[in-house]
Amino acid sequence: MRIALKIAYIGTDYHGFQIQPDVNTIEGELFRALKELNIINSPHEANYIAAGRTDMGVHALGQVIAFDTDNPDITLPRAVNNKLPQTIWAWASAQVPDDFDPRRDALSREYRYIICGQYNISLLRNASRLLKGVHDFANFSTPDKDRSSISMVQSINVRVEREFMIMDIQANHFVWHMVRKIATALKMVGSGARDMTWLEQMLSPGEYTEGLEPAPPYGLVFKDVEYRNMIWREDTYAKKTIIEKLDKEFLWHGVMAEMLRELKESLAV
Repeated sequence: MRIALKIAYIGTDYHGFQIQPDVNTIEGELFRALKELNIINSPHEANYIAAGRTDMGVHALGQVIAFDTDNPDITLPRAVNNKLPQTIWAWASAQVPDDFDPRRDALSREYRYIICGQYNISLLRNASRLLKGVHDFANFSTPDKDRSSISMVQSINVRVEREFMIMDIQANHFVWHMVRKIATALKMVGSGARDMTWLEQMLSPGEYTEGLEPAPPYGLVFKDVEYRNMIWREDTYAKKTIIEKLDKEFLWHGVMAEMLRELKESLAV
């Protein structure tokens, strides 16, 4: 039987999603947990496939993995979570067709990027409208010979909340660093450092090229993958446990943020 799991994680302490030798990765932890539970013997034998890769320090809410197993009854997210570190969680599962490929069968993917700073919301919205649609995003990506830089951005929404700019973007596919470089471009336009004419030029890589630094990985969240006719079974207990853990993390980081603010302001006097 082929099973899909929806995976969330905080990527801060990992060298990205994809398994690599001699470093700690999300995928490496998933393989270890699935093997210990006798859900799979090896990724290759189980025809394991993931929806996408995330770089070091990037987080996820809706990463999707799929694999074949002879023990589907023990693939409950709550059972898998017992073998995972405190920053990686499964929270939904689905029985899928034998030929299901979470990467190739994806209709779209959605990401969120969060930037701290004050930006002009009117400029941000004008810029996001320009980026929507089919474009060549070569100026907004790191070259990848295996993937076209032409993408259809189905939606891109930007809002300002407190001291943060939050961007949600959905597209039929993304190329390497595309979201983080778009975040950099929006930051430049929203701060007045660049204008809309520059952004229009950036969408014509055949006529104009310019390298952009990708925004830091810690602000990026892989939110969701959309599939046709996918029915997910959410694990209520797993979600409750994850929320409790995130509440503790939120409180700790909130206190740390205020402490760092106090140190900075005291030294600035």
